[in-house]
Amino acid sequence: MNAEGLKKLAIQLGFDDARVASLDHFPTQEVFLQQFVDLGRHGSMHWMERRLKERSHPQNLWSDAKSALVVAANYASDKDVFDDLSDTSKAYLSVYARRRDYHDQLKKKLKQLATTMANSGCEVKVFVDTAPLMEKPLAQHAGIGWQGKHTNLVSRHFGSWLFLGVLLTSIDLQPDPPEEDHCGQCRSCMDICPTQAIPSPYQLDARKCLAYLTIEYKGVIPQEFREPLGNRVFGCDDCLAICPWNKFAQQSTGEQAALHGRDLEELVQLSDAEFREMFRQTAIKRTGRDAFVRNVLVAIGNSGDQAYLKQVCRLLDDPAPVVRAHAVACLARLSRKHFDEEFIRRLPQEEDPLVLKEWGK
Repeated sequence: MNAEGLKKLAIQLGFDDARVASLDHFPTQEVFLQQFVDLGRHGSMHWMERRLKERSHPQNLWSDAKSALVVAANYASDKDVFDDLSDTSKAYLSVYARRRDYHDQLKKKLKQLATTMANSGCEVKVFVDTAPLMEKPLAQHAGIGWQGKHTNLVSRHFGSWLFLGVLLTSIDLQPDPPEEDHCGQCRSCMDICPTQAIPSPYQLDARKCLAYLTIEYKGVIPQEFREPLGNRVFGCDDCLAICPWNKFAQQSTGEQAALHGRDLEELVQLSDAEFREMFRQTAIKRTGRDAFVRNVLVAIGNSGDQAYLKQVCRLLDDPAPVVRAHAVACLARLSRKHFDEEFIRRLPQEEDPLVLKEWGK
């Protein structure tokens, strides 16, 4: 099957865009990745260090690969991101996480494409954010969009809201022309970032990024990032949502989970089993209950609403130190009187250094 036939089949399967990149002409990302790691901007994502060479070029991952079919699925929402951030009683969940897990959805369709190609005698490998592969530079090289100053992909047709998947093959396919950068002088994504995690155009410091802190990072959230977190309990979309290219975005028709506008009061009480049941079909399940409840506690602290005191005090006994630590920090934000009372009662029983630090010890 030729490139045009594969792209047509991809659209028929439900992808919104599909383009081809030649891997023989794909520039290596090794220098960029090495600088990123050397500066420590990958934070606790140590897996980036371990497979950096493989990640820098697809042919380091699979030496026989000649072409990449890059597919994109639109996930734009009809909800206004900034309206959602203004209601402090509700949890803000990143737009991409409000639907069925994209890893599963994209991989299922890509495997159908792979089967078609394999039946014609081609070797193929499928990737959906689960291997050391640089999907966004590949997508730009294939012409789907370009990496904006926030480092995410931007499309002239779908704005900032695209899931990406890649199918590598051992045959040469006719490539599409790469996409050019269309950011111009705009720096809206840089200016709106709540934590200044974009230190310069096309550079990201994950250690300051609220998406990283609420999803990838599992420890106690540093003090300086707690208030900027607002009511974001999973991810952050500010830099995506502000992009002016979103005026061309089309609302996704994909299936969404009923997760928009959930109350903080409901989420802070989730047990591990309840968390897994509520989010079992979404990408949120990957962060785990403890880190998720940690995030909810930060959001409750930011709300300043003492109606949550009962739930917060209950979590002072949680088995997870990171939850207890953030319950202490949240209590300090909500009521100094309750903090002092619980300090006297609980300090003699607490041994974990993370929690003791939040108690001021």
